[in-house]
Amino acid sequence: MVMAVDHDTLIGWLSRLKLTAIRDQLDNLLDEASRADLTIRETLAFLCEREIARKDERRIIMAMKIAHFPHARDLEGFDFEAQPSVDPQQIRELATARWVANGDALLLLGPPGVGKSHLAIALGREVIRKNYTVLFTTAQALVATLVRAHGEGRLEERLGFLAKPKLLIIDELGYLPLEPNAAHLFFQLVSRRYERGAMLVTSNRSVGEWGTVFGDPVVATAILDRLLHHSHVITIRGDSYRLREKRRSGLLQKSTTAAGMESN
Repeated sequence: MVMAVDHDTLIGWLSRLKLTAIRDQLDNLLDEASRADLTIRETLAFLCEREIARKDERRIIMAMKIAHFPHARDLEGFDFEAQPSVDPQQIRELATARWVANGDALLLLGPPGVGKSHLAIALGREVIRKNYTVLFTTAQALVATLVRAHGEGRLEERLGFLAKPKLLIIDELGYLPLEPNAAHLFFQLVSRRYERGAMLVTSNRSVGEWGTVFGDPVVATAILDRLLHHSHVITIRGDSYRLREKRRSGLLQKSTTAAGMESN
């Protein structure tokens, strides 16, 4: 005997089960299933697919907010033709997030403006879509946070927080001078995440210059020893996107000409 259930009761049940996608589109989904002449089993599968899709969408939106990306960037927006030193196939492989699952490190090295941050954000967003947690920060902000936590006696708590995301992205290492104690604090973070959580670091300095970046060659070597043990290193060579756009628009030439006129 089939139990008769009114619409409001069914909506209430769906709410209790937190099947909100089915609840919010119930009539439309049932009409669509009817038009497609689906069996009961096929209809159930169809409803489940819609519910899962909604939950995945919400999870991704929330994870993107938690990651604190400064901008929305994707791989489709990266100009591979303008940066021939970047292998599209290698980037597509990295987008599968297998390296994140393995707890590897990824270093994106190259001069300013060549797309390191774009790739870091785009890969971070792909990693979230693969159901991993991500946190994005600049090197300056990261070190400042660690220094403050150390001074307040909360370093262990902060290191624990930074160890949680499956992928930690550290952008712009080497652009600005770091705090005197930065090398030791950074080493503690890398050691905490070593072979447990993946790291992505962008830098305008080659790894040979990191001793200067941290102001301590010995600790910098220890940091690199751990980062490079299981790593992928991509060195981007080429012109800055921003300078290229200025040249195309003529702004760079005009600026140079104006400067020359002022000096005469």
